[in-house]
Amino acid sequence: MNNYKIEILDKICYTELVFARINKKLSLQLSKEKIIEMIDAIILETNEEQFQKEGKNIYITNKEKNIRLTINSYTNRIITADQLNKLKEKTTNKPTK
Repeated sequence: MNNYKIEILDKICYTELVFARINKKLSLQLSKEKIIEMIDAIILETNEEQFQKEGKNIYITNKEKNIRLTINSYTNRIITADQLNKLKEKTTNKPTK
């Protein structure tokens, strides 16, 4: 079993655009430093069993914080953060074909 938590915490990186994306998706207005602190805390607090690798991404789901982080497994770059309740709304409101 891979220990994604240690590797991600050691190597996580951010692009300039991801800070605005995280603020927008989580309806926040945090500084870059506060976003980094928040992401690190979420990763630290999340049980390793909630780290799921699918394809090139690792999804970190923290139900207590109502958040899911998406991290590229090759670069350890954070891609986005989503509120779980909004993800659930999107999947339940999909139109049927």
